[in-house]
Amino acid sequence: MKIALGVEYNGGNFHGWQLQQEGVRTVQLSLEQAVSKVANHPVRLFCAGRTDTGVHAIGQVAHFESEVIRSERQWLLGINVNLPDDVSVNWVKGVDDDFHARFSAVSRSYRYHIWNRPTRSSLLTGKVNWTHHSLDHELMHSAAQLLVGTHDFSSYRALQCQAKSPIKTLHYLNVERHGDMIVIKLKANAFLHHMVRNIAGVLMAIGKNEQDVSWSQEVLELKDRTLGGVTAAPDGLYFEAVEYPEHFDIPDTVFPALM
Repeated sequence: MKIALGVEYNGGNFHGWQLQQEGVRTVQLSLEQAVSKVANHPVRLFCAGRTDTGVHAIGQVAHFESEVIRSERQWLLGINVNLPDDVSVNWVKGVDDDFHARFSAVSRSYRYHIWNRPTRSSLLTGKVNWTHHSLDHELMHSAAQLLVGTHDFSSYRALQCQAKSPIKTLHYLNVERHGDMIVIKLKANAFLHHMVRNIAGVLMAIGKNEQDVSWSQEVLELKDRTLGGVTAAPDGLYFEAVEYPEHFDIPDTVFPALM
């Protein structure tokens, strides 16, 4: 059987999603250990999108295969009881053999949260990027619209990015303010390594009036990461949701209130 999981985690104490050398704590390692205990055999998980150290997830999707017969409820309860407090599985669903958490996805969504007031919030430590500089979210939103569409995002990806092509389609990129919280919302067919954090860094510089609105497009056209500005901190980044073809019937993700 092939089983899909909806995964949520606080990435603050993880060294990202992907398995690394022995002794390094990752989300994939924690999940594989928990699932393997329920399955009574070693299990390898595949996810919709790898996340870096410090990055959180609300709607990560992963899948694994097992010949062991368990109900969805048994999988769900058994996996969660074997997981640490900072990672949980929200749903479990049997899926068709042609489903793949990564390759079946048609889009992915992220959010980037910025706490924008003179003083930091102790309640949101590690969950948001805090800046005491006043940000103009309307300028940020205007600059963001220049990036929507299909482009070569070489200037917005990490130098070590291993993606075969830097060309991605950004479906939307919106910047909203809710009191002291600024939220950047993005949806694309796929994302490059550090793409969201690099976009956030450029938009924050524009929001501080350090750069003109047109700078986001100027950076894009340079196709050179070394000229692309600061990479924003991982704390405020959330892997929000993955979209799949309807016939897979994958549950929707609801983003919870942070406070």
